[in-house]
This record gives sequence, structure tokens and C-alpha cells, in this order.
Amino acid sequence: MTFPQVSISGGTRNRLLATLSPGDLDLLKPELETVALEQDAVLARAGDEIDYVFFPHSGAILLMIDMADGQTVATGVVGCEGAVGSLSVLGASPSGITAVVRAAGTASRIPAPRFHAAFGRSPGIRQAIQKHVRSMLIQFQLGSACNALHPVEARMARWLLQLRDRVDSDVLPLTQHALSQILGVRRTTVTLLMGNLRKRGAIRSDQRGRIEIDQARLLAAACECHRVMRIEAEEIFSGDKVRTRGMAPANDPRIPEIEADDAV
Repeated sequence: MTFPQVSISGGTRNRLLATLSPGDLDLLKPELETVALEQDAVLARAGDEIDYVFFPHSGAILLMIDMADGQTVATGVVGCEGAVGSLSVLGASPSGITAVVRAAGTASRIPAPRFHAAFGRSPGIRQAIQKHVRSMLIQFQLGSACNALHPVEARMARWLLQLRDRVDSDVLPLTQHALSQILGVRRTTVTLLMGNLRKRGAIRSDQRGRIEIDQARLLAAACECHRVMRIEAEEIFSGDKVRTRGMAPANDPRIPEIEADDAV
């Protein structure tokens, strides 16, 4: 697939790249190119070799599992805090997931072999990727538990909030069909859930491939997994000691407060 080259101003907006020292970044710069990520573009396909490692500056990429019967389900989402394809440093093997751009944006990309070489040379790059891997493992682990234990309406609210975190907007580029693929449920189930959330004021509108949410009310409808994912990921990147899972305080300053009137 062709990714048009673009330029961005103001330096890197990718959190992983921003943590690197100038010397470490110099190992990547000769091969880095900035490209546009169009909605529905496939960055990696399950079963194929990983050709590039992508560092998003904006937008949101979903990591999807494709089942033999054609069903799909999302296992994680990556935005400007992470990278897509970086797990290829663990060894040569086909991609286990399909990475699809859900919200358009931009990214820096580098050929995977070049990134592997820099990874081998630089302790700083290895440390940054280790933090990213830990953050993704939290998504995978909590997401697995969430899928097994929490109602689908709370899970849908969580996914909407995770996407909202990456696009930094209350208007999400989503269709009900895309949501059914993310959740691994029927389209009719999504329609029912959308109606429920609309009655609660958590969804303001749903038309023409755009879903407008009310963040505070959606937080009230979601399970605790979104809150815990955000806190634990922030602690990993900030270097704070990670609290025991499930012990995230309700008044953590990094998580938006829900006013009593908002939750009604």
C-alpha cells in the first residue's frame, strides 16, 4: 500500500521518539520518513512479514485479530504514545495481528530491518521499546479480562474512550459496522447499545460515519478498565511505581473527574 509522504512542523509528536536522546534519534533519522495515514489503511496484515515500524504522530491504529470464520475483534489501540510493528524486534515471524488505521493521521516510519539494527545498537532505544511493550501488555491483559467479565455496553464505552484519548476530540470517525468489528458482536447489538448510551446522554449523535460522545457521561458508563489502563501506562512512561491493578484512586489528577450532575 502506498503512503504519501508529508511534512509536519514543530518536531516529533510521537512520545516514544520524543524520549530518545539526540544520539539515539540520529540512528533512526536517515531512514525515517513521515507519511500520511488514511482511514482504513492497513499497516500490517496478519500472516505477512512486517516491512515497516510506524511511530504515529496523530490518529489511531487498531490492532485486530481475524478469525477463521471471518469474525474480528480488536485487542489494542495505538496512537502517538506508541509504535506499530516494533514487536518485530523479538524475532523474525509473520505478524499476528492486522493493524488498521481507524482515525487518519500522520506517522514516521522506518524499514523494519533498519529499526532492528538500531535497536541492537542502542540501550536507549531498547529501553523505550520495553516501556511500550509493557504498556501494550497492560492493554492486552486488561482487555482480555474485560472481554470475559464486563457487559458489552461497558466495553463499548471503554473502546470509545480509548479512541477519544488518541484523537483528542469528542467526534470519533466511527461507523456502527466498525464498532461491531472492534467488539466482535453483531451490528444489531451495536445499534441497541448505541440507543442505550444515547438515552444516558453518553452519545450525542451518530451519523455519516461520525459518533459524537459526551466524555464525562461515557466515563460513567464504562468499566474501570479504561481508567486503570491510562494510569498504569502513564506510570510506566513517567517512571513512577505502578500500583497494584485495580487500586487506581478515583481522584487521580491524570484522569478527568466526573461531576455528579454529569453522571446522571
